[in-house]
Amino acid sequence: MKERYHYGMMRFWEMFPGLLVWGTFFLALVLTFVQPLWVIVFIIVFDLLWLFRVVYFNIFVFISWRRYHRATKTDWQKQLADTPGSEKIYHLIFLPTYKEGYDIIRTTLKSIRDNSFPNERMIIVLGGEEGDRKSFLNYAKRAEQEFGKTFACLFSTLHPKGLPGEIQGKGSNLSWMGHRVEELLEEKFPHIKDRDLIVSAFDVDTIAHEQYFSYLTHLYCTVENPERSSYQPIALFSNNIWTSSAPVRIGAFGTTFWLFGELARPERLWTFSSHSMPWTMLKDVGFWQKDIVSEDSRIFMQAFLHYHGDYRVTPMFLPVSMDAVTGEGYMASLKALYRQMRRWAWGVEHLPFIIDGFRRDPQIPFRKKAQYIFNHIEGMFTWATAPIIMFVLGWLPLLIASKQTNALVQAAPFTLEQLMQLAMIGILVSAIMSLALLPQRPEKVRKHTWLVMLLQWILLPITFIIFGSFPAIDAQTRLMTGRYLGFDVTKKKRT
Repeated sequence: MKERYHYGMMRFWEMFPGLLVWGTFFLALVLTFVQPLWVIVFIIVFDLLWLFRVVYFNIFVFISWRRYHRATKTDWQKQLADTPGSEKIYHLIFLPTYKEGYDIIRTTLKSIRDNSFPNERMIIVLGGEEGDRKSFLNYAKRAEQEFGKTFACLFSTLHPKGLPGEIQGKGSNLSWMGHRVEELLEEKFPHIKDRDLIVSAFDVDTIAHEQYFSYLTHLYCTVENPERSSYQPIALFSNNIWTSSAPVRIGAFGTTFWLFGELARPERLWTFSSHSMPWTMLKDVGFWQKDIVSEDSRIFMQAFLHYHGDYRVTPMFLPVSMDAVTGEGYMASLKALYRQMRRWAWGVEHLPFIIDGFRRDPQIPFRKKAQYIFNHIEGMFTWATAPIIMFVLGWLPLLIASKQTNALVQAAPFTLEQLMQLAMIGILVSAIMSLALLPQRPEKVRKHTWLVMLLQWILLPITFIIFGSFPAIDAQTRLMTGRYLGFDVTKKKRT
């Protein structure tokens, strides 16, 4: 009976986000025809609140922006000379890969080699998949020949196919890598203490800032209780940004600016994409879960629950750059972008997990529980609904009530237009800041392309809906109806 009740509650919380989204759309449509004045008032209030949100969001972005520039100008390796304990720190870098070419792997390994932190205290792990066995073993051999003597160790693992209780994807591969490396460390590096080992789980296309590992070491040795924190850098999807399509570029920069805003508010921060964490934490929680898609953020919540709420994310204001999604042609790139956004939106799968975990753990303060649950629900709900409410549903009641002589109805179009124009200031700010984040322009790219990079932000409302709302609605509807999402691998290709 308890098992049936538990399953029923878990299914309810899986369904809740989707029910909330579709209930909002249904209620808005019904009231548009029954009480359009109510909807008009709601839309004006909603847009006004959104304007305030844009303003304070940009304030947090500017805070992170200043810290980012300060961090990039600091010689962090020099700082380590006066940082007690830093000489003991080793870095363990996980690079899970699936069907990426050797050029991608090689570029990442070169960036790690050229980092300011000593190579002899770096352990690299390449993690391939059984489904790509032949190519991976070839690439791993080439990597060993070229970089094997560069680092303390360059190790490779091969994740078997079809293991019970797994979703084939990055999380299950990382978990396999973690268990294999645990054996390796005991055999080859018994002198390294667990607390002196920092793990970075990177997408295989990740290019870390040249001072990333020195900065990470400094933070780990200076923050309070470093083994109870993950470390989140700025994620730039800019390796191939100059040759990506406009919607892909907007999606890439939009994700970066969202993370800028979150980094200034660490109490809201979860881990995302490529990031770093203590080896002690990974061992304590049993490594990554093997049956979920959003392993990058789930690993944070695994730790948060394991340590009864005594776990956090420390912001890092140096970047790691990755590839923007791509495909064979323009439409294929857009499809890849949609799938990537849907995979990120699949983070909604965390809701039943955290509610069940909070229910079982009376040691976590109620305020923390409420904060995390509200932030998660509100974030997923806003992601799915806000663009459609602002740009589509917001104008429908005005058409329905256009013949009414009510002063509010007559003034509403002007009011909404003014609010939207003010909100567009945030878009202008994003456009200007995006130019400053661009990597050096490749020679084959025309000089005037920077102007296209600026003008592309005109497409934001459309991109906001098609690659913002739609993937989020898709993900929440799939979870609501029990059509669980598998892991879509983001195609890595540079031209």
